[in-house]
Formats: sequence, structure tokens, C-alpha cells
Amino acid sequence: MNKRHALLATALVTVCIAGIGNAQAADSGKEKCFGISKAGQNDCASTSGIHSCAGQSKADFDKNEWKYVAKGTCQKAGGSMTPSK
Repeated sequence: MNKRHALLATALVTVCIAGIGNAQAADSGKEKCFGISKAGQNDCASTSGIHSCAGQSKADFDKNEWKYVAKGTCQKAGGSMTPSK
């Protein structure tokens, strides 16, 4: 990866984490729920470090991928409030 690609990747990560994550997290009626998103439908970076932005998950129901859900609905949907270890 050359310097230009590295700079672009860093900028995209920053936008994803700061822009999308904060906008959705600002909604106090939502919480992160791990293990419920389908491939390509996660809300931001993987906790395992495989990717750094929304919509990049490769597998359904990955325990390290998360999606915002209404508070109190995560476990009812079969998810977890914490990532897999």
C-alpha cells in the first residue's frame, strides 16, 4: 500500500467512526448489538479488526460485528451486548 492509499484509508476510517457512529450513537434510544447483522449490514468497524467501516462484514451473524438496535431488544433478537472474545 502506498502513502496515498494509506492516507485515503485513514480518512475513510475517520469518517466512518466519527460521522456515522456518532450520529447514530447520539440517539439515546439505541444500543450496540453484536451477532445479529447479516453480511454487509453491520453498522461500523469489526471488533476483530478485519475491516473498519459499515457494510463490510462478510458473514451473517458474526459475533464481532454489530448493529444499532432499540434499547432492550438486542437479547430478544438473539444478540449480545458484548463482542465475542
